[in-house]
Amino acid sequence: MAGSPSVGPPFWCSNGQAMILPKVRDPRFITLRRGGTLADDDHHLLAIWAADCAGHVLHLFEQERPGDERPRRAIELGRAWARGEVSWWDARAAGGHANAAARDLRGAARHAAYAAGQAAAVGHVAAHELGAAAYAIRAARAAGAEDEREAAGRVECRWQRAQLPHEIRELVLDDQRLRNALCWFASDG
Repeated sequence: MAGSPSVGPPFWCSNGQAMILPKVRDPRFITLRRGGTLADDDHHLLAIWAADCAGHVLHLFEQERPGDERPRRAIELGRAWARGEVSWWDARAAGGHANAAARDLRGAARHAAYAAGQAAAVGHVAAHELGAAAYAIRAARAAGAEDEREAAGRVECRWQRAQLPHEIRELVLDDQRLRNALCWFASDG
């Protein structure tokens, strides 16, 4: 896509894990009122799509921790933000709780909880939409049999792309192309 920003190397968190946001923010994921080009309606569609991605793998977390509602609540509040029912602050806080639910887990359950946390943060930073999708793909890969993990990731990626509303489809697909390396090559396939 012409005019698309380049994406530099990943940031590193204090825990040594790569972050999925680029150093230079893409103006297409910054709202008009903050100097970018993202319309509110499209921002809301990004949040709903991210919640769909996280919700699609939520069962992988809930199988491991059936009594822990934090990731489900994060997804619900991400959707509620998109409907104008809660503030981005409340949704983002729920995302932090979903991330906390992931901390002592491994594999599919951990990635599914992180997907929920990313989905809840889209109201705050629209570019978290790709984090929700990438973690959901990681969850699907981790849940697959060892010799089928890559295929499971590709199936999940295709499912996600089939859910994209036409209004944001090209934006998200270009974002996947630009940030694929930052997102562990999750959108290959």
